Amino acid sequence: MEQLTDLKAILHSKRANIYYLEKCRVMQKDGRVLYLTEAQEQKQYWNIPIANTTVILLGTGTSITQAAVRMLASSGVLIGFCGGGGTPLLMANEIEWMTPQSEYRPTEYIQGWLSFWFDKQKRLMVAKQFQTSRLNYLQQVWKKDKDLHIEGFFSDESNIEKMLAGFMAKIEQAGSVTQLLLIEAQLTKRLYKIAATYTKHNDFVRDFDSTDDANAFLNHGNYLAYGLGATSLWVLGIPHGFAVMHGKTRRGALVFDVADLIKDAIILPWAFVCAKEKMSEQEFRQQILQKFTQHKALDFMFECVKEAALQTWDKTQEGE
Repeated sequence: MEQLTDLKAILHSKRANIYYLEKCRVMQKDGRVLYLTEAQEQKQYWNIPIANTTVILLGTGTSITQAAVRMLASSGVLIGFCGGGGTPLLMANEIEWMTPQSEYRPTEYIQGWLSFWFDKQKRLMVAKQFQTSRLNYLQQVWKKDKDLHIEGFFSDESNIEKMLAGFMAKIEQAGSVTQLLLIEAQLTKRLYKIAATYTKHNDFVRDFDSTDDANAFLNHGNYLAYGLGATSLWVLGIPHGFAVMHGKTRRGALVFDVADLIKDAIILPWAFVCAKEKMSEQEFRQQILQKFTQHKALDFMFECVKEAALQTWDKTQEGE
């Protein structure tokens, strides 16, 4: 058991790896988790550094042994079953996340979350905090990412600054979650238009079922973000049903809320850039994972969720 405990040395917020696997067998061998592929009649084993991994997505043609799941669970690695290219085809277009079984996760965050969640006004305040943090993160990433600058993405351009300031004001004035969702939809639509213009996808229309590269990369990248969101919530011990933006009856809704914190800043621009560069799905995935690490996306998710859960409420915050 000492060896399994040692694997938890790397904090989840500092882990770098997300794996998407297909046409292979995941197993435990000699105290390690490996995946086995067959190429040219020769079996090849590849090691998975589970102590530095947040999520494993199992795509088409995969299998996993009970012993491997046990080791992954001991390190807090989430396992998701999905279709080809990381896009879920199971459970009505949702990944069915298998969260590691543990009764010893922290209690302070779920208790703090529930202290506001049943109050409609407080829940709205947290939803606004998430949307504001989302825009602040976008400004931060677009301002310092030199690779995005090469593609024309600058958050300090006058038109971008003006647009983001306008949406900040709208978020502050929103009187309900329904209004916030409308503002979010308007923001995303504007960002799609900006990214499409910069990358010359002038005929782009967002369609989840479309097979063009930009739409496919957006879908693919979003599910990578969902993996980070699910990981952060599992580590902090907060169930996915206590959402602040997405519908209360939608399973996994809080995962979508948390993933939204980083999607506009990282997934959206790179989906268009990688589509313009005719990259493969694997190349796109590697680019996104690199940017997650570069901009400390998982760290940012943890910070936002912990801040919301542990904040103290006063009459000014509650609008009384």
